[in-house]
Amino acid sequence: MLWIAFLTAFTQVGGLIWILTLMLCKFRNLKKTIAFPILYLVFNLIIIPPIAEYFGRVQLPVFKENLKPRNLFYPLLFRNYVVPELNKLLIESSQNLVNDNIKIVYLDANFPFFDGFPLLPHRSHNDGKKIDICFIYKTKNGKITDEKPALSGYGVYVKDKYSSQSCIKKGYWQYDFTKYLTLGKINDLDFDTTSTKKLILTFISKKETQKIFIEPYLKQNLGLINYNKIRFHGCNAVRHDDHIHLQVK
Repeated sequence: MLWIAFLTAFTQVGGLIWILTLMLCKFRNLKKTIAFPILYLVFNLIIIPPIAEYFGRVQLPVFKENLKPRNLFYPLLFRNYVVPELNKLLIESSQNLVNDNIKIVYLDANFPFFDGFPLLPHRSHNDGKKIDICFIYKTKNGKITDEKPALSGYGVYVKDKYSSQSCIKKGYWQYDFTKYLTLGKINDLDFDTTSTKKLILTFISKKETQKIFIEPYLKQNLGLINYNKIRFHGCNAVRHDDHIHLQVK
């Protein structure tokens, strides 16, 4: 039961797949360690995507060159589903940025089914309208890259010591919790101010964009202070100087 609860909490449909695996193994005398991965991949690649469309969600591209996940962790855990409007926005934005050699790398989006089902550990990724996007980085030689400093894409901040610790001082202990979710710091890269600003401006130019969350000091440093769609997310969330939160109307 704990395993089912864990799979359901972190993949939404993994618990159901495990139950089906147990039923199949009971009647077919199969090994669970073999049956479960196969059944899981079948659901992930073939069964869930068309069913999700009936719930108003589509799966984001996985192997598209200019729009892809940070790693396969996100699509394998069914965390790359969005409403069609957000999917269209991301595809169009990735095409707009081709000439700038900027690739959109996404992190957590949403699960395939049901509004209101929480995508842990996020507070708001529960309606298909939100997604986290990686910043753009460059190598020490100044060359733009689609690599990121953390394996997960989260937890490596633009400023390691945040310029304003007001949220933490107020007792919001979770505010920089993502520093424990890097899954390893694997690349020594520099934050690309110019390319990240282009990425954000591309999102802002789309009429579907409702709001973008980044840290206030980044909004100022990037010269985006006059854009009302860029907002502070509040102390109840986590720091947003390791990724962009994008959501549509």
